[in-house]
Amino acid sequence: MKHILAIPGSLRAGSTNHNILKYLGALVSADVDYSIYSDLALIPPFDPGNDDDYPPEPVFELRELLKQVDGVIICTPEYAFGVPGQLKNMLDWMVSSASFSDKPVALITASLGGEAAHAAMLLILGALNAQVADGAKLNISFIRSKMDGEGNVTDVATIELLKNVLNAFLSVIQQ
Repeated sequence: MKHILAIPGSLRAGSTNHNILKYLGALVSADVDYSIYSDLALIPPFDPGNDDDYPPEPVFELRELLKQVDGVIICTPEYAFGVPGQLKNMLDWMVSSASFSDKPVALITASLGGEAAHAAMLLILGALNAQVADGAKLNISFIRSKMDGEGNVTDVATIELLKNVLNAFLSVIQQ
């Protein structure tokens, strides 16, 4: 069984990014364990002085979780032309642990614009030595116009793009 960890860049449980990750989770087959990480808010501010063999418990737990998964899907909004602070903070904690090193990653940015955050995330993931799979990168601009009031993706073209990203990602982790 393959294990996928989905990480939303937004802390709000009902965010468009959470809903996109839920949608992707509904598409994976029963032989894939798919879970959405819900403890992003518990990660304390990054402090290099505390980044040792005994980091804060939420950081340790996430690092252990990342060791167990076959791949990671990140879906994030863009805040003020950048990566949401809590997501960036979490990624900073992962640098020294090599938790993302050679880990297959799919990156989806879903926001009003998203270009700046998407570009920044690709740089950050490169610094982490994460392996962003070919075809597993997507920036969805004007995301709210592509979803209904219940948080469902309704735009046919966006649905196809999301399926393509998921399939490209799954093909990498199932090798």
